[in-house]
Amino acid sequence: MPAPTRIGLNTFALCSPFSDKTLRWLEKIADWGYDFVEIAAEDPALINESRLRQALDSAGLACGPICGAFGPGRDLRGSPSEQQESLDYLKRLIDLAAAMDAGMVCGPCYSRVGRAEAYSSDERSRQFEQVATHLQSIAAYAEKASIEIAIEPLNRFETDFLNTSQQAMYLLVAIGSPALKVHLDTFHMNIEESDPVEAIQTAGSMLGHFHISSSHRGVPGDDRIEWERIANALQGVGYRGDLALETFNEEVVTIAEACRIWRPTYSSIEEFATRGLAFVKQAFAAKDTVLAP
Repeated sequence: MPAPTRIGLNTFALCSPFSDKTLRWLEKIADWGYDFVEIAAEDPALINESRLRQALDSAGLACGPICGAFGPGRDLRGSPSEQQESLDYLKRLIDLAAAMDAGMVCGPCYSRVGRAEAYSSDERSRQFEQVATHLQSIAAYAEKASIEIAIEPLNRFETDFLNTSQQAMYLLVAIGSPALKVHLDTFHMNIEESDPVEAIQTAGSMLGHFHISSSHRGVPGDDRIEWERIANALQGVGYRGDLALETFNEEVVTIAEACRIWRPTYSSIEEFATRGLAFVKQAFAAKDTVLAP
């Protein structure tokens, strides 16, 4: 029998950047009832692996996927220096994931978040080949470390490169590495996909990670997403990976600008974390879907 799906919380909801100085949040995440923490590692150099492992053990939390933060300067289709910085950063994320037994690196690893521009079809093809070539080398590095990379499509306002599950699958097929998976997010699917259920079915067995994010970045359940259909679709493709709740804080300017967060979408982080977790447990377990009873 596969292990039951875990529920975790992404640290972007709590702090930025995540570092040794923010380890205090781990006890709080555990107190709220989460199984794991998804660390948004904006700068891996700020994270001491021994201290992090000790803090996780003390809190009784697992280390979930390491989430990449692809801000300015990190872009596999950017300038030569941006490409190299992105490659180096991805390797640091893989090393951190291996050190923490996280098993996976996730996120929009192909381009800077917020880069959304119009290009000719020839230029788009050139960029695709460039990104695929880079990710092929990164996938080889990940394979040696026994780490998977889950690639996340974003909505059209945050990227012009990869918006749908089908596009993500096309990229994975072009690269052909067993280390690469698809990372889907309900917020982005709500904008880009004709039917999120079909998007999940398109990824199928290649679905490696799943973000729970409401249609307005507030508390899941207080929104328009058809969560029962999402849960049943995940069950239908046999998904047994992690579910990670994600939101952002408008006070963290760099992240807010990239993700277009201009107003508070919940009253407090505790409200988001506790009510969000309760809703996910109810929505995803009530119909005997992906969560173990």
